[in-house]
Amino acid sequence: MANLSARSESPPLTHIVKAYVELLKPRITALLVFTALCGAMVARGAFLDPWSLLVIVIGLSAAAGGAAAVNMWYDRDTDAIMERTVNRPIPAGTVPPSTALVLGILLQIFALVWFWVHTNGWTVVLTLVGYLYYAVVYTMWLKRKTVHNIVIGGGAGAVPPLIGWAAVTGSLDWTAISLFMVIFCWTPSHFWSLAIVKNEDYQRAGVPMMPVVRGVRETKRQSLIYMAVLALVSLVPFFTGAVGTFYLVAAILCNMGFCLAHVYLWLEDDDQTLWARRTFYASLLYLPLIFIAVAFDVIF
Repeated sequence: MANLSARSESPPLTHIVKAYVELLKPRITALLVFTALCGAMVARGAFLDPWSLLVIVIGLSAAAGGAAAVNMWYDRDTDAIMERTVNRPIPAGTVPPSTALVLGILLQIFALVWFWVHTNGWTVVLTLVGYLYYAVVYTMWLKRKTVHNIVIGGGAGAVPPLIGWAAVTGSLDWTAISLFMVIFCWTPSHFWSLAIVKNEDYQRAGVPMMPVVRGVRETKRQSLIYMAVLALVSLVPFFTGAVGTFYLVAAILCNMGFCLAHVYLWLEDDDQTLWARRTFYASLLYLPLIFIAVAFDVIF
């Protein structure tokens, strides 16, 4: 009877599969893959052929998913404290920590071998750098040590366009670097707006996010600064000659909308979070729209 009871209480297979998928942070991974594909299309100046697309999707999905698994393995203690993350697979008890770590490492090894066989050395090196940057430099060092954790760590999420670019050209140029800088400068506003909303969560977990250490007002001020730099950086692909008027107009409109959200965020009382939420949602629109625009301009 005890064995029957234990089996009846075991989570269904679909629940376990869902937990392992969640361990790989599929929404973030999808965005990283998307920016890599856009970078590759800008580099090639055309749609990707099915094989090139498949190579980038498989390789970068494995690398990004592996880094996410290591991140969840390392952050399992703070994830168990924070309301936003308490139901993640490891603190929820669905995925053993050791399994998450091994899976994260194996996925990265697969990604490196995959890119080594199907692309070039630049792609392999950039993939390894992005993985170590996120899983080790950001997760294990910066996140719990400095208020600038997400600023410096933002470089990890900005590597995929470089990977996509290198995968189809075997090199990098200033346009590729400008796409890296767009994501790098976008990251503070994206995460700090969420950190304002979840400030108590980060305080409870002891994570030194900007609102926790410097306060909400200073966080808003620095977000405005990064927004201004982002607006300038996003125009660089036009001035390198990689894209034309369509992208320029689209980028200006996106920057105007995102900047307006920041202005309202600045004007909002610091004990309110309405515009922090809206700025976070605006950031989720801004980045895909910018990359859609740059790829669309080159292709069409």
